[in-house]
This record gives sequence, C-alpha cells and structure tokens, in this order.
Amino acid sequence: MNVLVATDGAMDIDRAADFACALAGEDGSTVVVTVVRIPRRLVPELRAQYGDQPPVAVDSDAEYVGSPTGPATFERSYPGDDAMVDRYLGDKRAELCKPIVEAIRLRGGTAKAKVVEGDDVEDGILDMAEARGIDVIVVGSRGGSSFGGLLGSTSAKVVRRSPVSVMVLR
Repeated sequence: MNVLVATDGAMDIDRAADFACALAGEDGSTVVVTVVRIPRRLVPELRAQYGDQPPVAVDSDAEYVGSPTGPATFERSYPGDDAMVDRYLGDKRAELCKPIVEAIRLRGGTAKAKVVEGDDVEDGILDMAEARGIDVIVVGSRGGSSFGGLLGSTSAKVVRRSPVSVMVLR
C-alpha cells in the first residue's frame, strides 16, 4: 500500500511513523509531504537570510522564460530568487518531513520526503496523492503553521475531498 503522510510539523512523529509503517506493510512505501506557502513578499527576507546566491547563467531571454506557443507564461521571478525559494523549500522539507521519514526508516519502512509550494494546502496534498498513486492519506487532527487550525480546516477539507481513504491522527 502507498501511504502519504501530510504534515506541518505539528504531528507526533512516532505515532505517524507507527501508523504509516502499519498501513504500508512490507511491500508498500510512504511519501511524507508538506505544503509550504511562500508569499513573494518573503523573498527580501530570504535574501537577508541566505545572502547572495551564485550567479545564474542564462544565454538568452528565451532560455529563461521560454518561447511561448500560446498565451505567455512566465517563471516565478528572477532566477536568483527562484534559487532562494528552492533553498527555503529544501530547508522546510528537512525541518518538517525528515524527522518522520527517519522514524519510518528506523522501523524498517521505505519513505521519501517531498515539499510542495502552493497557496492551497488541500490541493497540494490531493495533487501529490493523485500523482503518486496513493492508497491512503494520513493527516493530523490539528495543525500549527501552514495547515493551521483544528479539524475543520485542512484535515476536514482533505477528508471531504479525497478520493482515497484518509486517516486522521489524534
């Protein structure tokens, strides 16, 4: 069975790992995901935190923004800012997902950590579940940071909208 554990860092690590391993079984795997909202006003703060990023080599505008065939679509922002955002996402993956991944591995399970940038946490969780062929989603009953609130917010929305089973940990 393929399990997705969605966390914002407020979930009990051992409890989540125990349930993920039990659900996945010997042949299954687990993906631990967090959805991070990054308001673009945060970019100046990231510049202050991470300092100057290595210069980005772009030979032509088309190499960076691409040559649209239909309506113009543009990248998020200047490539150096994208590098800082990617670094921030990596930090969040390590901070929020890695402890659960390590706990699952200590129990003999297979797990990977993923981070998704998005404004809609529920969509990020459900999109990841669909893309990975997930059989069951594990969420906490109350969150802290990005999932914010008691059951009635993100967890309840995932339960209502998910096409697969959802386990809510208390």
